[in-house]
Amino acid sequence: MTKILTGGLGKSEVAGRVTGLGLPGVEIVVSSDMDAAVQLRAGRADYFLGTCHTGAGASLGVLVGLLGSAVCHTFGRSVPTAEQIEALLDDGKKVFGYAVDQLDAVTPVLARAIAARTA
Repeated sequence: MTKILTGGLGKSEVAGRVTGLGLPGVEIVVSSDMDAAVQLRAGRADYFLGTCHTGAGASLGVLVGLLGSAVCHTFGRSVPTAEQIEALLDDGKKVFGYAVDQLDAVTPVLARAIAARTA
């Protein structure tokens, strides 16, 4: 089972979108940034999806500070391709930030890429 935490402005919406995809082997939990950092660091969660107005600030600030930039990536206001997400996952990224107004476009692609790794 892969545990994905959500945080930021659209955390409930992200959780709802991921749940709505019905991805097997994926548990989605609404979280705070600080709790997410603790859970990720302790190995009790696998990924974090954070949203804010720009996708580059509040969505990841605490997590970058506590976990380091090596595991964090911001898409900002851009919409990544599945290939870009795969490359980031291959590189060990576990924490992703994106703009709340890109939530509908980014969330399904990102969640499906993560879920594909649990199969």
